[in-house]
Order: sequence, then structure tokens, then C-alpha cells
Amino acid sequence: EYMPEMAAYEVMYAAQPNEPFPLPAIPYQKIERQFLRQWVDNPTGERPGTLVVDVGHHFLYFTYPNGKAMRYGVGLGRAGFEWAGEGVIQYKRQWPRWTPPDEMVSRQPELQRYSIANGGMDAGLKNPLGARALYIFQNNEDTLYRIHGSPEWRTIGKSVSSGCVRMMNQDIIDLYGRVPGKTRIVVTNLANVV
Repeated sequence: EYMPEMAAYEVMYAAQPNEPFPLPAIPYQKIERQFLRQWVDNPTGERPGTLVVDVGHHFLYFTYPNGKAMRYGVGLGRAGFEWAGEGVIQYKRQWPRWTPPDEMVSRQPELQRYSIANGGMDAGLKNPLGARALYIFQNNEDTLYRIHGSPEWRTIGKSVSSGCVRMMNQDIIDLYGRVPGKTRIVVTNLANVV
């Protein structure tokens, strides 16, 4: 049946023809409702203006002053590739190049042509970083972890990546517009908070 919020989702996840690489619409009806972008009460205990990745529930929150947060569904790293702790969004990029770290290339030799030495992969719809990326640093060093877009909307709510936090392209574009540089990020498991 049709719910009023579906009209909002139609707009949120519509095709974006004006992007440098036009994005197709996301079939949001096939995604569990909890993973769609929505305002919620802030459950994180973090001050406003903080990014919180809740690995226990596959949510990312951006906190606001009024006790609210914008919540997004995310895909996360598979076992052994997770990152946790606190960091800073050092910078952010639109339609970024992708240069897989050398450790990843050694695990997946087919990525050699996109290696750092070879200059990485051009931006585009096939680029694994998608439409936007936020770069996570810790103690002024690049963690090599990113929050980034992905065309693979089926992976939202799952743990399949090499450790990055992946979002639907339409959601990372929304988040990119909300988050200034040098934003604090906390990666934690709210399932463990009693």
C-alpha cells in the first residue's frame, strides 16, 4: 500500500541526471525501510555535528542540536577488515579517483592496473567510491578508510566491503552536503551500549 513517506523516498532516491555521471534511481522499495534515510532521535550520546557509524546495526548518524540525527543505512567491512575508534573527516571529494591500497592489490592482483603506481581508477559509475567520498584520518594519518557512495544498493545493511563504509550514492550526496571538513567521526557498536 502507498504510505505518505513514500513520496519523500521517491524524491530522495530519484535519478540524478545533473550529476557529472548521471545516477540512476534506486529501487528503494526493495530495501528494508530501516536502512532508508530518515530523521530519528539521536541515540548516540554524541554532541551535535558528529558522525557516528553504528556497526552493530549498519547505521550512520549525523547528529543535530535538537536531539535529532539524520540516519542512513550503510554497508560495512567483512570480518577482519573493520575499523573502529575515533577520527576526523580530513577532506571530502566529489566523484573521486580510486586508488586501492597496495595491500588490497596484493590480495586482488586483478586490481594492479588501478594501483597507486598506475594512478588509480578514473571517476565514474563503475568506480567503487561512487559519487562522493569522505576520507577518515586518525592522529593526522590517513586510515585508508572512507565513507563513500556505491551503486551496489543491495549491499546496504550487510558486511561485504574491504572495511570502508558504503552508502547509496543518493545518500552520500546528501551527507556530503551536510558534513563540513574536519568533522569528528566515531565508529562504534551501539548494540553493546546498555
